[in-house]
Amino acid sequence: MILHFLNARLIDPEAQTDALGCLTVTDGIITALNAEPPEGAKLIDAGGKCLAPGLIDWGVKIGEPGERHKESFRSAGLAAAAGGVTTLIARPDTLPAIDAPESLEFATRRAADAPVHIRHMAALTKGRDGREMVEMSFLRDGGAVAFTDGVRVVPDTRLLSRCMTYARGLDALIVGHPQEPGLSKGAAATSGKFASLYGLPAVSPMAEVMGLERDLALVAMTGCRWHADQITTAGSLPALRRARDKGLNVTAGISIHHLTLNEFDVGGYRTFFRFTPPLRSEDDRMAMIDAVAEGLIDVIASFHTPQDEESKRLPFAEAAPGAVGLQTLLPAAMRLYHQGGLSLPQLWRAMSLNPARRLGLPGGRLSQGSPADLVLFDPDAPFILDRFTLLSKSKNTPFDGARMEGKVLGTWVAGKKVHGDNA
Repeated sequence: MILHFLNARLIDPEAQTDALGCLTVTDGIITALNAEPPEGAKLIDAGGKCLAPGLIDWGVKIGEPGERHKESFRSAGLAAAAGGVTTLIARPDTLPAIDAPESLEFATRRAADAPVHIRHMAALTKGRDGREMVEMSFLRDGGAVAFTDGVRVVPDTRLLSRCMTYARGLDALIVGHPQEPGLSKGAAATSGKFASLYGLPAVSPMAEVMGLERDLALVAMTGCRWHADQITTAGSLPALRRARDKGLNVTAGISIHHLTLNEFDVGGYRTFFRFTPPLRSEDDRMAMIDAVAEGLIDVIASFHTPQDEESKRLPFAEAAPGAVGLQTLLPAAMRLYHQGGLSLPQLWRAMSLNPARRLGLPGGRLSQGSPADLVLFDPDAPFILDRFTLLSKSKNTPFDGARMEGKVLGTWVAGKKVHGDNA
């Protein structure tokens, strides 16, 4: 099948351009840009709306195995397609954890139910308990794209250094969660006057800086490839910059919630605003936007973490952290665009191109020969979010009832339409 998109506003994160043009897809591959439509092609008039590479959402929690009532591969895939996400990078923090070739094979087979691409990270230590390294080579052969214990920090520096040394030999990527676990244990807010006023257990942003400094020192010692899942405080940026200047193979990410919300949003004790790490100050939020614009922070993701109602209907400090984000990643990112903080090419560099590059995936591009994983969207379309319209099984979004802009009009995976009219 040949598709020809015309009158499209092409968002190219590689060239960092935003311009009207047309694009041709043949058998699931982008074959031409700004060329005449081939004979027999199906014409799709974009009507001046934006056409961009599909989002690659790095760090998605899916409940299979163990918590399928919170999210299944099928429901996550449908939510992803509706949100313009064409590739999910799933976390290994399942029950049990994805820490062996058998559990990775199970997850890979179950992921075939989804209408979008799903790739898996594997645990770094068995059971994510921080005591014994996984069979990294076998898991890599089984398709694991990276290794992480998620929000659980490996406290044993000797074990972590061994993991990093082994990963270097395999050219495998380790994803770390920069936190000092002793300081951050039990914290539900960022320390300061606001947390004290609300009586919430809090942690200083210095816990992130300390955790980052430790991990970067081990990266310098071992020479491994390493990615920080979430950098959320301005105090972490100098250490990250020094690591880059030294030539360390280091990248960093941030959640869309830490870019669009701040610590004051927890007012009223709404547990949908309970995150790990907790929401930061407005000064930190603005510093993170500047870091993304500069390229110091490479990746923006939703960190989709479905929680059922019982996990959230608790006092704020006791509620399970996290929020769903597959369907809200794009409209939340449009807040940054409309506020003038980041351009559309900059956003797509962080939400599509950079994750593809770091993980060695073919997507994230509009160039000839790239897979036709595409999203057509209207960045200006306004709506009020109703969480019960989300396709995820869980509905824990901080944007419930919020006025938002940015509507996905169509999503294509390998040239096949998976969301939109007549999908």
